[in-house]
Amino acid sequence: MADHIIKNAAIINEGRITSGDVLIRQGRIERIDPSFDVKHKVNEINAEGLYLMPGIIDDQVHFREPGLTHKANIYTESRAAVAGGTTSFMEMPNTNPPALSRELLEQKYEIGRNTALANYSFFMGVSNENFDEVIAVDREQRAKELRDVCGIKIFMGSSTGAMLVDDPGVLEQIFAEAKLLIATHCEDEATIKANAERYKEEYGDNMDASFHPLIRDAEACYKSSSFAISLARKYNTRLHILHISTAIETDLFENKTPLRDKRITAEACVHHLWFDASDYARLGNKIKCNPAIKEKMNKEAVLKALLDDRIDIIATDHAPHTAEEKARPYLSAPAGLPLVQHSLNVMLELYHQGKISLERIIEKMCHAPAECFHVHERGYLREGYHADMALFDTTTRWTVAPDNIYYKCGWSPFEQYEFTGKVHKTFVNGHLVFDNGTFDESQKGQRILFK
Repeated sequence: MADHIIKNAAIINEGRITSGDVLIRQGRIERIDPSFDVKHKVNEINAEGLYLMPGIIDDQVHFREPGLTHKANIYTESRAAVAGGTTSFMEMPNTNPPALSRELLEQKYEIGRNTALANYSFFMGVSNENFDEVIAVDREQRAKELRDVCGIKIFMGSSTGAMLVDDPGVLEQIFAEAKLLIATHCEDEATIKANAERYKEEYGDNMDASFHPLIRDAEACYKSSSFAISLARKYNTRLHILHISTAIETDLFENKTPLRDKRITAEACVHHLWFDASDYARLGNKIKCNPAIKEKMNKEAVLKALLDDRIDIIATDHAPHTAEEKARPYLSAPAGLPLVQHSLNVMLELYHQGKISLERIIEKMCHAPAECFHVHERGYLREGYHADMALFDTTTRWTVAPDNIYYKCGWSPFEQYEFTGKVHKTFVNGHLVFDNGTFDESQKGQRILFK
C-alpha cells in the first residue's frame, strides 16, 4: 500500500476548518500538522483549494445483495458510494433471502469482504418468528470487546416478504431483551392500509405518485415513531429511528443529552431534506419512497431539528430499483431511490443556499454516525485513526448525467441537475480508491468495528 502526504488542505474536522498537511502511512493517519515534510518515499498530493473531510459513514443503505442483484449489488453501490465521499456503510437486511439468521448475516459479510470498495457492516433483521436468532446474535455481540455487527433492524411499517414486524408481543420481547442498538422504520401499517383503501375506493387505479404522501401520511409516521419511543423508554432500549420525514415527529426527540449518551436518536435523509410534494409533478415514481416525501413544511422542520440536534445523523436510505420498475403505474411501482453517490452534493447545495455550514455537514455525516453507533477509530481525522477521507471542492459545476452515474440501475432523481462542488479523491483505509473518475479496486474495504 502506498503512503501519501496531503499538502495544503483546508481540513474540516471537529467543528473547525484549519489549513494543514496530513500524512497517511500503512492505512492510518500518522500525522496532522499545519505544515511538515517527510523523508521517506510518499505520494505527495497538493490539495491547495480543496477541503479534506473524514469519510462519510452512511448508516442506512440497501445494496440489494443477495437475491435482488438485477437492481444493485454490494460492489456496484459501494463503488458509487466512494465516488461520492462515502467510505463506510451499514446495509439493511431486507434482501432475498433476508438476513434473519446468523448464518445468512455472515453470508452477507463474506460478500462484503470480497467485493465492497468501502468499509461495511450489516444489520441483523427481525421478523415475527426469529426472536431466538436475534437474541443469540445480540448476546454474541455483547460478549465481544469490539462488536462487528452494527445493530438490529425492525420494520415497524411496510416491508418486503417476512420483514414486517407487527406482532406486539415480539416487539415487547425485542425491546425488553436486546442490548444492541435497534434501528426502526416507523410507519403504522393499519393507518396506511386504511388510507390506501379510502383513496382507491374514490379514485380506483387512477392515482399517481402525488397520492403517496396522502396514503403514507404524517399520522402513520408519528403513530409508529411514538410507539417505538414508548417501548424504548419502558425498557431503556437503545433506539435509533430512521428517516424522519415529518414536522410532528421532530418534537419526539431531545437535544439536551450529548449524542454519545443518548438512548433515543434519530436520522434525517438527504431526499427528505431536498425534495417536497411539489416535486411529484416532475419526478413522479422516481421519488416514491417510504416514508413518503411530504409537503414543504416537513423538510423545513426536519432541517431545523437537524441543526438544533434533535435529529442526529444525515444518511441516504439508498434504495435503487430499475428504471423499468419505476416506470410502472404508481400502485405497482416499488418505493426507493438511489442516492449514495450524491448525498454530499445535496448537502453542499444546502450549504450554498446558506442553510447549513460545512462544519455541520461533516458533523452530521461523519462524526455523528461514529458517535451514535460507537464506531471504532473512524469518523474523524485523528492521528492513529483509519485513513478514511475525501478531498472535495465547493466550486466545480457539473451536471448529473447517465455517463457519470455509477449506480447499477443507471439513473438518478438528480439527472440534469447542475451541482456546485465535487469529490476529487476518496481514501478508504489509506487506499486511494477514487481519483477524479478513476477507481483503483485492488483493495477492498474492512468490516467496521464498534466499541
